[in-house]
Amino acid sequence: MKNIILTGDRPTGKLHIGHYVGSLKNRVKLQNEGNYEKMYIMIADAQALTDNSGNPQKVRDNIITVMLDYLSIGLDPEKVTFFIQSEVRALPEITAYYMNLVTLPRLLRNPTVKSEITMRGYDSESKGIPVGFANYPISQAADITAFDANIIPVGDDQLPMIEQAREIVRSFNGTYNKEVLIMPEPKLPDNEACLRLPGLDGNAKMSKSLNNCIYLSDDSKTVKEKVFSMYTDPNHIKVEDPGKVEGNMVFTYLDAFSSDEDFKKYYPEFNNLDELKKAYSNGGIGDMRIKKFLYEVIEELLTPIREKRKEYINKIPYIVEALEKGTKEANEKADEVLDRIKDALGIRYFNKEFIEEQTKRFNEEN
Repeated sequence: MKNIILTGDRPTGKLHIGHYVGSLKNRVKLQNEGNYEKMYIMIADAQALTDNSGNPQKVRDNIITVMLDYLSIGLDPEKVTFFIQSEVRALPEITAYYMNLVTLPRLLRNPTVKSEITMRGYDSESKGIPVGFANYPISQAADITAFDANIIPVGDDQLPMIEQAREIVRSFNGTYNKEVLIMPEPKLPDNEACLRLPGLDGNAKMSKSLNNCIYLSDDSKTVKEKVFSMYTDPNHIKVEDPGKVEGNMVFTYLDAFSSDEDFKKYYPEFNNLDELKKAYSNGGIGDMRIKKFLYEVIEELLTPIREKRKEYINKIPYIVEALEKGTKEANEKADEVLDRIKDALGIRYFNKEFIEEQTKRFNEEN
């Protein structure tokens, strides 16, 4: 079976370096390796509306923002099919059929959904859980299966969503005794530190809503300010004091971003990160020095991304055209999969087979 890749993001704001190490970097690698039949990247505007229904302009405004982030990191419309979720007509119908295969308690047990519900305050007395939001995992299963995708690049926070999609595939194929749907497999980053990059403040997750991110589009001055304000070891007061590496956000980010080559360029006193960690733990290295190193590492990553972004800001018509072309392709594929689903369900009525079947049934009954 040839590989079909599908991934995407909600257009609720600019993408950040957590997105980059968690999934975007992997997407560029997969694109450039070319070991796939098709690669789809979805801008999930319909999913974004599940918790932004009162502010659809926010979603509308971030369609191009997200596309600029995609293009600036090296994703290429000549190699990748970009599309807008709400413009693919088959997805809501596929979602509706899958809803019959999942119970509400199972949806609300999904760890990702539970976490997001708490973060948004939907579990408080003053708020309720929007049905569309609770339905998020089923919608995502429709997105994945509508394109026969078998490889899904994600961060580990999305693993429960992929597992729920896999449950739906098993349930559908088992219920209707046909191998209609393709089983998806998650593809995680190789670097364990990249699985879920914490926020600058030490919060368990880097999040746009918590404003604890470094964005791919941040300028050099902003990046420096954010890095130098990062959470380190509160007990590391004097340079000579032993420092704690565990829970120190600067070292967490160095785990995710730095390489031995970076040490040669920016911190030649050490050969690699292990040596720096040991020296910091023994005392004698100040937090400002390691923050300066981290800033230099991140700047090297972001500088070419910023330059590319500047080029594409002047090409908005080209971006919209690429989205329109990709969305047309996505519709053709999703319609094809929807036809298979409806055939399996037996909900085809305006054809010769249905007429003959019903004629025979009523003749036998009478």
